[in-house]
Amino acid sequence: MGIGTLDSPRTAIGQDDAEFYELIAPATATTPRLARQFVTGTLEATGHPALIDNARVCVSDAVTNVVQHARVPSLSVEVTVRPGWAVIAVRDGDVARRPYHRRAGAEDEGGRGLALVRGLSYASGVTLAWDGLHLIGKRVWFELRDGGR
Repeated sequence: MGIGTLDSPRTAIGQDDAEFYELIAPATATTPRLARQFVTGTLEATGHPALIDNARVCVSDAVTNVVQHARVPSLSVEVTVRPGWAVIAVRDGDVARRPYHRRAGAEDEGGRGLALVRGLSYASGVTLAWDGLHLIGKRVWFELRDGGR
């Protein structure tokens, strides 16, 4: 089953020098830690150490949101790298609940995640995943570049 999206990151993925890595994990309380470790290892192994700190914060937030709000048994963390940049996405199969930007009050414990991801990344967004005919999930993605967000 192939997956397409309604929207995609600004950077062309699918070029010859792009490498793709994926982690499929249960949507449990320990998965954000596992996702951080996966992203750290992938970025280290592919020569992108400067991207690790921002990637860990962003993936942790995206995975935590799936664990807390999506009603799914599992999720995937996708990492696509090319020289100088990486696109990381967290995908889940909950089509009913979609992330949205909201303005959090000073005392609110949540509501800042997508703004944080947007602030730490070169580009970010939410795309819908399709199997060709049906909506099968959503993907929160962010792009990081060497030398700047």
